[in-house]
Amino acid sequence: MNVTDLEIWNFAKKNDFIIVTQDSDFNDLNSLYGFPRKIIWIRTGNLKIPEIAAVLNNYREDIEVFVNDENYGCFEIMCRPQKVD
Repeated sequence: MNVTDLEIWNFAKKNDFIIVTQDSDFNDLNSLYGFPRKIIWIRTGNLKIPEIAAVLNNYREDIEVFVNDENYGCFEIMCRPQKVD
């Protein structure tokens, strides 16, 4: 499927979805158009899906607080990934 970042951003905004991304472009779109509901920006370098899941799970409680706080639109996770077996 070949869709643009703007199409994903608009779809998330229209459907009240949270975008989980490793792509800085979504943060740039926020500067132009404002936030969709929420963006979780994983800044750890390239990871495999199990590693991304582990990172998100490690930040689960913080993400839950972020999702329920209307004052914030972007949650950045910057850490070194841990090896997943």
